[in-house]
Amino acid sequence: MAIEDLSGALATGPNDPDDGSVIRARRVEVFRWSVALGQRVTLLHGVEWRVDPGEHWAVMGPNGAGKTTLLNTVAGLLRPADGTVRFNGADITGAEPADLVRAGLALVPEHRRIFKDLTVEENLRLGGSTLRLHQRVSRVYEMADLFPVLRAKWSTSAGFLSGGEAQQLAVARALMCDPKLLLLDEPLGALDRKLREHTQFELVNIQERVGTTFVMVTHDQEEAMTMASRLAVMNFGRIEQVSTPAGMYEYPASRFVAEFIGATNIFEGRIASQDEGEGTVRVYCDALGSEILARHADPIPVGTPVAVSVRPEKIDVHETRPEADNVAMGRVAEIAYLGDVSIYQVKTPAGAVIRVQETHIVRSSEPHYDWDDTLYLSWEAGSAVVLPT
Repeated sequence: MAIEDLSGALATGPNDPDDGSVIRARRVEVFRWSVALGQRVTLLHGVEWRVDPGEHWAVMGPNGAGKTTLLNTVAGLLRPADGTVRFNGADITGAEPADLVRAGLALVPEHRRIFKDLTVEENLRLGGSTLRLHQRVSRVYEMADLFPVLRAKWSTSAGFLSGGEAQQLAVARALMCDPKLLLLDEPLGALDRKLREHTQFELVNIQERVGTTFVMVTHDQEEAMTMASRLAVMNFGRIEQVSTPAGMYEYPASRFVAEFIGATNIFEGRIASQDEGEGTVRVYCDALGSEILARHADPIPVGTPVAVSVRPEKIDVHETRPEADNVAMGRVAEIAYLGDVSIYQVKTPAGAVIRVQETHIVRSSEPHYDWDDTLYLSWEAGSAVVLPT
């Protein structure tokens, strides 16, 4: 499909007039999208997805979930076997990558697209090669304002940049043509932890300033939770859940999402009773040898197999038995001291192992509890999430 065949909604590009008449908002919608490798392997299964203008999305999932396949298909590098993708209402399913770039899409691949033997400024000018000369000069100076780190290295060869500086240069080059949608594949994957944390906040600030819609693929959960306003978790070529970072963490829709996002304790059991007036259920758990009280407003038949998720930080630790919605007793089996927190694995008499996280508020050279200490663990009904098995 040539660019002329696309809807007029995509007619704006880098040579648009500067009279404010150009509508810069872009929406991406994916309808029942499937991607196959040959005739036997399906990489994406009926994916439906919508990205609104100005959002910062992170697509997460284990290796082989289909994250990069989804990104590359939006960028036109792969063709879907069926389904459509719309960009601001126009069907761009069969458009060529070069046409999509002119229409306002840009991709920053996992392996940075920069020229190491050219200076920072020369790299930026090449990134704006489709612009008119006066627009390119103006845009280069805009990038200098957006990326102060690059401004300080203006005449430095890209091969001498640090990992964080090189990553910012790759993003700046992609922004040279003022894309309406920027796709990023593992943008910070090659950086060490401290540099990654610093660059995360810089990219968030840049995205807020330019207003470009960002969609990034990442395997780093902390990176996704820090940078994105919306998350999509994928598994086996399907989108399991879409939500905000807080919504994804606190209200997972499935056991897979609960276990994939952060750490959690999973207790398998079956519904013992439900109090619809209180909006609670009791779940009998064999591994605990007792019932768990959980908030759950939707009707669910007694005897239904379920899984209950309780995050480690939601669990309080006591040396004597407390009065609480849920109480379990056990002995400390494992301890991990991580500096800011200690992780305890507590084994109950029935054989369940419960992970507990204790924040170090007071300075101490030793964990608060020791191996084989008997502890009581408690958590509120609202901290337990009932999930289908």
